[in-house]
Amino acid sequence: LSLTGYIQACRGLMISAVCLGFFGAVFGLIGMKCTKVGGSDQTKAKIACLSGLMFILSGLCSMTSCSLYANRITSEFFDPSFVAQKYELGAALFIGWAGASLCIIGGIILCFSISENSNSARRGYAYNGATSVMSSRTKVHNSVPDKTPPKHFDKNAYV
Repeated sequence: LSLTGYIQACRGLMISAVCLGFFGAVFGLIGMKCTKVGGSDQTKAKIACLSGLMFILSGLCSMTSCSLYANRITSEFFDPSFVAQKYELGAALFIGWAGASLCIIGGIILCFSISENSNSARRGYAYNGATSVMSSRTKVHNSVPDKTPPKHFDKNAYV
């Protein structure tokens, strides 16, 4: 506990990011359409939106923690009067920024799942059937077989 204040703040932000991410994942599993827990589709959409908000908050906490630490490292690195050991930005910070960005993007996608279950009617598409006259399964019963190939199968059709 004898660490400096910014490291304590980074630690607290990362712990809260992990906790928010865990609860976001649990609510995300409950809010899926394929699970039996959670009630109706409208309720599941609200739970999925809550999960998205938790993921966004988790990503913001993680992004803030990584940025606070990186700001301190760069300010100490470029300070000529700082005489203690200087650190550089490492792979852990870049992985933290990437993970936080993915959490935020995933949370936004989960928040948009509530708009899918609106009361507006969805437009359906009708199947009109095949447009060709002759299919490969129909057999032509002619007494005299025709030797000319069909026009849509000439040599330029495959180029």
